[in-house]
Amino acid sequence: MARTQGSHSDITGPKVREAALRLFARHGFAAVSMRQIATEVGVQAGALYNYTSDKQSLLFDLLKAHMDGLLAGWKQEAVRLEASDPRAALEAFTRFHIRFNTQRADAVFISYMELRNLSPENFEAIGALRRTYESSLEDILAQGARLGVFSVQEPRITAMALIAMLTGVNTWFREQGRLSLPEVETLYWNMVRQTVGA
Repeated sequence: MARTQGSHSDITGPKVREAALRLFARHGFAAVSMRQIATEVGVQAGALYNYTSDKQSLLFDLLKAHMDGLLAGWKQEAVRLEASDPRAALEAFTRFHIRFNTQRADAVFISYMELRNLSPENFEAIGALRRTYESSLEDILAQGARLGVFSVQEPRITAMALIAMLTGVNTWFREQGRLSLPEVETLYWNMVRQTVGA
C-alpha cells in the first residue's frame, strides 16, 4: 500500500508518540490499541510499525524520553548553582521540578500510572533513571544535613516524599487559576524549606 500523503518519518514519528501519549493518559495503556493510535495519527495501522516495534516499545520510549528530558533539564539547571550552597540547590530543584512537570502533565501521569505495564527489563531501565533523579535531591539533602543547614534524618525517604509532594502540583494546577506558576513555586518552596528545617 502506498505511503499516506504527508506521512514522513520526521513528521509522522513524533505524531505517533504524541497520539500515544495522549491516548495512554486519557484511556490507559491496556485499553488503547495500535489501531486507535493509527486512527488518531491518520495512518494505516500497519504503518505504525515503521516507527515502533510494538506497543510496549512505544510506552517505554515515552517514559524514557520523559526521564531523559527531566535529567537533562535538571543537569542544565544544576550547572548554574554554587556547589557549596545546598539551600539554593534545594530551592532550584523545587522550582525546576514544578516548572518542568506542569508543562508535561500527560507524560508525568503515564510515568506514574503505567509503570506496571512495562516489561521487567523496561521497568528496571526506567527505575534506574528515576533513582538517578531522586539521588540528585537526596545528595542535596544529605549535604545540607552534613553542613547543619537542614534538619533531615533520612535524606532518601525525605527526597522521595518531597518529589511526591512536588509532582502533586500537576493534579490541581491550572494556568487560568487563582495562583500563577511562580506563586505556586514560591508556596511550595516555603513548604519544602519548612519540611527540612531550612
